[in-house]
Amino acid sequence: MAIEMTDPNAATLQPTPTGDSLPRRFSDFGTLGEALDYAATGSRGFNFHDARGTLIKSYPYRTLREDARAQAFRLLAMGVEPGQRVALIAETGAEFASLFFGAIYAGAWPVPLPLPTSFGGAQSYIDQLRVQLDSCDPVMLIFPASLEQMAGEAARLAGIAGHSWDALAGNDAPEVPLPALQPDDTAYLQYSSGSTRFPHGVAITHRALLNNLAAHAHGMQLEAEDRCVSWLPWYHDMGLVGCMLSVVANQVSTDYLKTEDFARRPLAWLDLISRNQGTTLSYSPTFGYDICARRMSSQTRASDRFDLSRWRVAGNGADMIRPDVMQSFVDAFGDAGFSASAFLPSYGLAEATLAVSIMPPGEGIVVELVEETQLSGVAAGEDRPQRFRAIVNCGRPVRDMAVEIREEDGTPLPERAVGKVWCKGPSLMTGYFRDPEATAACMADGWLDTGDMGYLSDGYLYIVGRAKDMIIVNGRNHWPQDIEWAVEQLPGFKQGDIAAFAITTPGGEETPAVLVQCRTSDGAERVRLRDAIRERVRAVTGMNCVIELVPPRTLPRTSSGKLSRAKARNLYLNGEIKPYAVAA
Repeated sequence: MAIEMTDPNAATLQPTPTGDSLPRRFSDFGTLGEALDYAATGSRGFNFHDARGTLIKSYPYRTLREDARAQAFRLLAMGVEPGQRVALIAETGAEFASLFFGAIYAGAWPVPLPLPTSFGGAQSYIDQLRVQLDSCDPVMLIFPASLEQMAGEAARLAGIAGHSWDALAGNDAPEVPLPALQPDDTAYLQYSSGSTRFPHGVAITHRALLNNLAAHAHGMQLEAEDRCVSWLPWYHDMGLVGCMLSVVANQVSTDYLKTEDFARRPLAWLDLISRNQGTTLSYSPTFGYDICARRMSSQTRASDRFDLSRWRVAGNGADMIRPDVMQSFVDAFGDAGFSASAFLPSYGLAEATLAVSIMPPGEGIVVELVEETQLSGVAAGEDRPQRFRAIVNCGRPVRDMAVEIREEDGTPLPERAVGKVWCKGPSLMTGYFRDPEATAACMADGWLDTGDMGYLSDGYLYIVGRAKDMIIVNGRNHWPQDIEWAVEQLPGFKQGDIAAFAITTPGGEETPAVLVQCRTSDGAERVRLRDAIRERVRAVTGMNCVIELVPPRTLPRTSSGKLSRAKARNLYLNGEIKPYAVAA
């Protein structure tokens, strides 16, 4: 028989309650399936809202469990076996949630994949899905009906079955015994990089996941009457782990806006927090706070529209935390009851499941001023004034997590010495899926090289930048190889002609810079090339980059002949790489 998605609240449509008589457990379960089984015995759950913040579906955890078990039966009837991957387009809603947990109950590994962006076009999205599908090797791809043309084509190219949510719901779901899950089984794969060319599927076990989710609860000092609001995408680790899986395993009712609705109407996020007086928890990268502060008119009092007085944990992570933006948010919304002490900076990455460090609640944004040359390794020089950067305290290591700062050769460094951030704990990934070389490159003796630079001070972690190549802008991850490849597709360029890396503005904002070796001496042609490069990069990444044309044989190489982005960045910042002057 076909089992339909149920909505017992369709007639009254009331949100799931904030409070519950069910005793709160902080993720002390053997598997994620057990966590949902327990949450389903209470009355809390998910609540989905439209672009204006109107409740459109109340989804108690008991209903999620019923639907997830039906999805598991359906997947098993289709021949899905434990350990196989089931790829899911991660659109915020009941369908994805039930399919994700359905794959868990079936013993399969759900693999959340991204929605299309507003740039790059259909073919770019199909290409991205195709590469990620090739990487995770799933038995099927399941997607919203609205994406059937693009996602269906990606599935066809990958040689796997493609099913829309609507079509899948019509399949029979006969009840059968479900596989017995074990804590050390892989729970899901998470793609960490966002790269279209070099995806890394992070394999996370049930044990690792639940350890990190317990650390969330303890780190945020979760309270009985806490409620969460989120607009974060479910294909990103902060959205999936921090604002979907954590709230199930820690039994927190949560209200959701779709990410695209937040992008169109950012203040709807704060409207939802204000209208739902139970809301105390909500997370965002820096850019989310920034866009809300910018949208507030200086002629409008925030208190006339918002009430943010109960917001006790305003989490911040996923990109470099900028204290100037945080202060602008306080200035814009302080009279609406928002307290600066609510800010809760954190640091994490998918390879550690999510959280590595969390600021104790109530301590807010704490900064230290550090001389820039200590951070970048670029000599100041007699003609360069001393400049300082405000470095944000990202909190203390979460429960069961150890953090060390090391030299490039692995030698541990003392407090307040800048080096590479390493971490160790039971929530680390088992490795990158089917990529032992990439795993060995970042893991050793149970420790993970995060690829980030930072220092410890009185037990608190300060992140100063990235040693690895990844560029993070507005919460989105970009590998420089993707940007370089985009430029290489233009006539006249080849591999090795382009170096992409992140630079930091004096205000602490991260911006991509692209150095391109140029062989023409004609001024008009250089202008044309620069504009063509800028448009090509924007089309592929959606970013506006600093484009610099440099002379041939300028970009430095390693001893093995590979492009050295880190050295190119330092030479550029130090003024030793001198770009051509190109007319505006």
